[in-house]
Amino acid sequence: MKNKQPAPVQISAEQIIREANERQDVAAKAPTQRITDPEELAEYRLTRRKEFEDMVRRARFSINVWVKYAQWEESQFELERARSVWERALNIEPRNLNLWLKLAEMEMRHRNINRARNVWDRAVQLLPRHDQLWYKYAYMEEQLGNYAGCRQVFERWMQWEPPMQAWQTYVNFEMRYNEKDRARSIYQRMVSVHPTVEAWLKYAKYEEKFGVVDSTREVYEAAVDRLEEHIVDEELFLAFARFETRSKEVERARAIYKYALDCIPKAQASSLYAAFVQFEKQHGDRKGVEDVIIAKRRFKYEDDIKADPLNYDVWFDYIRLEEAEGEVDRARELFERAIAQVSPEFCTSKRSMLSVSSFLYSLLDQVPPSSEKRSWRRYVFLWIKYAVFEELDCNDIVRARAVCKAALAVVPHKSFSFSKLWIHAAHLDLRARDLAAARLMFGRAIGQAPREKIFKAYIEMELQLGNLDRCR
Repeated sequence: MKNKQPAPVQISAEQIIREANERQDVAAKAPTQRITDPEELAEYRLTRRKEFEDMVRRARFSINVWVKYAQWEESQFELERARSVWERALNIEPRNLNLWLKLAEMEMRHRNINRARNVWDRAVQLLPRHDQLWYKYAYMEEQLGNYAGCRQVFERWMQWEPPMQAWQTYVNFEMRYNEKDRARSIYQRMVSVHPTVEAWLKYAKYEEKFGVVDSTREVYEAAVDRLEEHIVDEELFLAFARFETRSKEVERARAIYKYALDCIPKAQASSLYAAFVQFEKQHGDRKGVEDVIIAKRRFKYEDDIKADPLNYDVWFDYIRLEEAEGEVDRARELFERAIAQVSPEFCTSKRSMLSVSSFLYSLLDQVPPSSEKRSWRRYVFLWIKYAVFEELDCNDIVRARAVCKAALAVVPHKSFSFSKLWIHAAHLDLRARDLAAARLMFGRAIGQAPREKIFKAYIEMELQLGNLDRCR
C-alpha cells in the first residue's frame, strides 16, 4: 500500500458487520418432507436407522446417542426395536440409572405392566442403593392398586436398611390405608436400624398422634434407655418433658428436666435451661423458680470459669452463691477447684485434696503463673476465705487449720509472702486453744517473712495474755 494517509470517510467494524448482515441472502431451508405411502415410510426408517447405527458405531460410549436412537424407535411405535436399543445400551453401561428409568417409563407409557415389573426387578437387583428406583417401583404398584405387591417391594427395600426417609415413606403408605399396627411395627424396625434421636422422636409422635399416652411414654423411656450417652441430646428430653406437660403430668415433666440437666453437659443444655425456667414459671412455685434461676447462674459461672480459670472474681461470686444457698458440699468443692485449678471430676471424687500430701505439693504447678505478688493476692484470699468458711460455717477448726497450713506451703516465701496469711493461721491456732502452735506459727513467720505487721500481731497477742517479758 503506497498511500498510507487516512481515508476521508472512516468506516467502523460495527458498520461493516451490519452491512454484511443486510446484504446476506435469505437462508435456504430444507423442504418439509411429507410421507404419503408405506414405501416412502420404510425408506425413511431405513435411512434414519442407518444414520443412528453409524452414530452409535462412531460414539459407542455416548449414552445420549443411544437414548435418542431408542426414543426415535419408540416414536415410530417399533417397541421391539426400541427395547433392543435399550438393551444394547445397558450392555455397555449396566449401572447407568437413567437408562433403567427411561426403559421402565417407556414400558409404563405403553401399558406393558409385566414388562415394566421385569425391568424394575432387574434394576433394583443390580442397583439396590439407588432409592429412586425403589420409589418409582413402589409408586407404580400403588397406582395399579396392587397394595400387596407394593408392600412386597417395600419389604425388599427395607432389607437393605435404607435411609430414614425410605422407612417414613413405607409408614406413610401403610397409614394411607389405615394399617396402624403395620406402621407401628415399621417404626420399631426403623429405630433398631437407625438408633438416632430423630428416629425415636418420629416414633413417639406417631404414638401421640392417636392419643395413646402409655405407649408414647414407653417409647420415650425406651429411647432414653437404649440410646448411648453421646447420642442423646437435649432435643429428646425437651420433647419428652413437653409431652408430659401436655398430658398434665407436671411432676413427671419436672423430674425429666432435672434428670436431663444432670445427664447432659452444661455447654449443650442452653435450650433445656431456658425451657425449664419457662416451665417453672408456668407450673411451679416460687422456690422452684428460684432453684431454676440458681441453676442457670451456676451454668453461667461454669462457662466463665471454663473460659478463664484464673479469673478469681468469678470463683468468689460462684462460692458466695453456694454459701447463700447453704450448699456446704458444693461450696467446699468449689474452694478446692479454685485453689487447685483442677477438673470438677477430681474434686467430686472420694479423695480429698487436703488429705493427700503428695497432691498438696503438686499444687505448685496449679498456682498463678506470674511470679509477682499482686497476681497472687486474690489467690491467697481464696485460701483465707476457705479457712474462714471451714471454721465458721462448717464448725470444723481442724480442717480450717489444715487449709491454712496448705496455703502456707503453696506460697513461695523466698520471693514474697503474705503477713495476713501468717497472722490468720496463728490466730486460728490460738482459737483452737493451742498456744504453743500459735507461738510456733509466729516464730516461723518472723523467720521466713519478718514484717512489721507480724511483729505487732505477735506483741499484741502476748500483751493480751499478760506476758510482758515476752512482749519486751
